[in-house]
Amino acid sequence: AEYMGGSNCVVTMRFPRPAFLARAFTTKPAEFVKIVEVGPRDGLQNEKSFVPTDTKVKLIDMLAATGLPVVEATSFVSKKWVPQMADAHEVMQKINRSNSTIFPVLTPNMVGYRAAIAAGARDVAVFASATESFALNNTGKGIAENQVLHREVLRNALQDGVRVRGYVSCVLGCPYEGAVAPEQVLRATEALLEMGCYEVSLGDTIGIGNPVSTERMLRTLTATVPPTQLAAHFHNTYGTALANLVIALQCGVRTVDSSVAGLGGCPYARGATGNVATEDVVFMLHGMGFTTSVNLDALVDCGKFITESLKVPNRSNAASAILRKREVQI
Repeated sequence: AEYMGGSNCVVTMRFPRPAFLARAFTTKPAEFVKIVEVGPRDGLQNEKSFVPTDTKVKLIDMLAATGLPVVEATSFVSKKWVPQMADAHEVMQKINRSNSTIFPVLTPNMVGYRAAIAAGARDVAVFASATESFALNNTGKGIAENQVLHREVLRNALQDGVRVRGYVSCVLGCPYEGAVAPEQVLRATEALLEMGCYEVSLGDTIGIGNPVSTERMLRTLTATVPPTQLAAHFHNTYGTALANLVIALQCGVRTVDSSVAGLGGCPYARGATGNVATEDVVFMLHGMGFTTSVNLDALVDCGKFITESLKVPNRSNAASAILRKREVQI
């Protein structure tokens, strides 16, 4: 970069070039990326008004019909702390499971796990944190105490033949502690994998990450953890989620969490907005030459349905463009 210094002299400044800018991005023909739709759980949990059960069920059924391989259906957590998920059992009883879509549910402890199994769940998830402060504020327990609960869930799930996914929150920043070292994320991730989780989703809970911090974190993890066991879960608070996702793809990650219409937030991370919109992710991936098994037009219909039902804006740029195009064609 050049600028005019004193006496009209030109000063040239050289900045180190991030490694990701030095690489050309290439994909294998028709390379598949698995989309994990988290809208019905992560997207709706922060809604202040209770969403009718039948609306949740219709949304889940519509999402599954788009070809999404995984739709996170609900959460078996305390009704006191997350009242939006109080109808978890009824939701699981009513959804259509006739297709090949998997419907995991969140189960933070054995109480939640037993309730989930009783409702017919065969895939569950546990959530950890990269920082002690977020763990305490999110669950009332520290990292070590939560790991005890996770081990109990994993032990029972493995005996029952139930698959368990892991989540790590605050991988790129914490609302209480600020910057998070990649080594903290690695410790939390390895602990979940050692317990028996088949995959760990890395959550930028407050959406503070950028391509450089994302690459730094993922390079640390993928030095010891296969990228096939990792998923990218980026909130779009500052508009960097898609850019960070490209870095995750360059690092070999092939599983992406996203939320239809960009719904969501986190009740324990003030100011955090929703996950990256599923419509935007699918549009970008298809344009880059990846396959996803998802019908984008049908997905846009899902976002239109739920945002109109909730009377909230649709945060997906791709969906907004497609809907405008439809109006012009009518």
